[in-house]
Amino acid sequence: MTTCLIIRVAESADREAVFALAREFATSFDVEAANFGLVFDELMQSPDARLLIALVDNNVVGYLLGFDHPAFFANGRVAWVEEIMVEPDQRRRGIGRKLMAEFEHWTASRNARLIALATRRAGDFYRSLGYEESATYFRRLLETEHAASHAS
Repeated sequence: MTTCLIIRVAESADREAVFALAREFATSFDVEAANFGLVFDELMQSPDARLLIALVDNNVVGYLLGFDHPAFFANGRVAWVEEIMVEPDQRRRGIGRKLMAEFEHWTASRNARLIALATRRAGDFYRSLGYEESATYFRRLLETEHAASHAS
């Protein structure tokens, strides 16, 4: 059976499919529908964000969310892959590799000097793409008004 893989920039019509994948991707937070919709709309308007989707036979099976921005240390723009998700039954078919290649192409067109990301489980995948370990990743969860109102 021949499949057709397409990588393209997300469109408004992709919202529900990306939402379903984002819910599978998230491990630290519950992806809430109302907040997802607001964030999706904001990302669609941001010139520094890139939301790519992978379609196999016209079905959304993956996405990549990344950003680029200027940074002093790099003497120019740098990029960050925030999220990349491919449906488990579609993995190991080159979809993640093609999502990354398209993001790399976009960042290169914007003169980014490097791409960085954090991962817990996909180190081998990124090494196979030529990425190298560079730093230790730290995080701190912040209390937001939204979170505080749900806690009381």
